[in-house]
Amino acid sequence: MRDQVLIATLGTEPQVITLVLDLLRAKGYPVAEVIVIHTTGDAVRPALNGLAVEFSDPRTCPFRLAPIQDERGPVADIVTETDTMALLRTLYRTVLGEKRAGRLVHLSIAGGRKPMAVYGMVVSQLLLDENDRVWHLLSEGWRPGDERVMHPQPGLSTSLVPVPVLRWSTISPALTELALRDDPWEAIQAQRTMQQEDDRRRKRDFLEYVLTPAERRAVRLASQGLDNAAIARQLGKSEKTINNQFTGIYQKLHEWRGYRTDVPVSRSVLVAEFAPYFALERR
Repeated sequence: MRDQVLIATLGTEPQVITLVLDLLRAKGYPVAEVIVIHTTGDAVRPALNGLAVEFSDPRTCPFRLAPIQDERGPVADIVTETDTMALLRTLYRTVLGEKRAGRLVHLSIAGGRKPMAVYGMVVSQLLLDENDRVWHLLSEGWRPGDERVMHPQPGLSTSLVPVPVLRWSTISPALTELALRDDPWEAIQAQRTMQQEDDRRRKRDFLEYVLTPAERRAVRLASQGLDNAAIARQLGKSEKTINNQFTGIYQKLHEWRGYRTDVPVSRSVLVAEFAPYFALERR
């Protein structure tokens, strides 16, 4: 079984970390280490101290802090755009390090300010694969100001809710060039480039292997804005022949798009799909 790690964001409530760990173990996940993403301001220090006490017990798993930092040093709070960029880089590099080590990642986005959850999801889309999990913590019976309850107990209803992740790639990031990039913005650009290349490849395959040469010429001219009458004149064919060709093209396009029904196949859909492709060809 692969090593499993809990990476969790922290605000002022340390029990968000210990409750998530307890609930994961109750679900049968053998978490071997906890990594806490945190700011370094005064408001967070009591929570950090509380966690240090909790994890000083040798019966708990190893515990590691990952302070949010930028080129100037530790970030006290997430209040500026620069702070959020530091947050994203810290989250990204922490998760990437665990993925490079071959660990299964549980990412808890229950603690801390809202940007922590938002950027946690961005990192999840970039780096997590189908075996990793993102979690949010729900609790009833406790409110800020009450005595902290660090572990599940009667009277406190707690549960972990899995957060679905729409991943940018069906391939594990550990198997792609994303695993080589230490900067999240480079990774995002690389992912966009890969998606664009994959989209272009799919369109090339459709044009070259699904359409006939005559249909391909018709699509190229339609993508330049010509109507069927103009296409017929340019190709020296009857307009009826061109109309019949496009009937067959639309049928093939409908299959190629996975028989989608949300946006029916039409001339505008055909042009929207392939005009950019032919425009790049002319450059």
